[in-house]
Amino acid sequence: MIGVIDYGMGNLFSVSKALERLDVPYKIGNRPNQLEDCSGYILPGVGAFPDAMQALHEHKFIDFIKRKVDEGVPLYGICLGMQLLFEESEEGGETKGLGLFPGKIKRFTGKNDAGVFYKVPHMGWNQLEIQQPNQPLLSQVEQEYVYFVHSYVVHTNEQQLLYATADYHMAVPAIVGKNNVVASQFHPEKSGRAGMQLLENFCKRMVQQ
Repeated sequence: MIGVIDYGMGNLFSVSKALERLDVPYKIGNRPNQLEDCSGYILPGVGAFPDAMQALHEHKFIDFIKRKVDEGVPLYGICLGMQLLFEESEEGGETKGLGLFPGKIKRFTGKNDAGVFYKVPHMGWNQLEIQQPNQPLLSQVEQEYVYFVHSYVVHTNEQQLLYATADYHMAVPAIVGKNNVVASQFHPEKSGRAGMQLLENFCKRMVQQ
């Protein structure tokens, strides 16, 4: 059973519909006791980092998520849900994240090293550049196009976290992971075949049903 964490800032409809298409059993909960018995979790996210961390605190999910990760339960973060896994964000001032991965979330500068201005947010279809093809999450996922929409991006020195990147005036961390925690900056449920394959790999390969 997959537990979808509802803290008021995730696109629960599209995630639940994707799980239904994959015939994966799931339940949505807005309190930890509703999801205690799940064998894997999805942390969706849309909106601002500080608001999301406050909402996780109010719904009492921060300690719950950290405990489940320490217990080895698989977790998949989506979009803002991926950014929340890192140490901190500069969005709205310095805000601490869950700290499961080292790194900081920073806004795209809108100007590359050559002095050329570019559009922020990074929005639309972009191609994955697979860095670690042997990861279970990436089984049958190749250099495919997926759907991004974000103004802030992960900066980390931990290169081993990078399962896949995408080029948007920098190497954008697109899929990250370590042990039982994985995440994608893009929305897999809106990313066609590749995105659905990622969700299926998480639910049916990483999670013990």
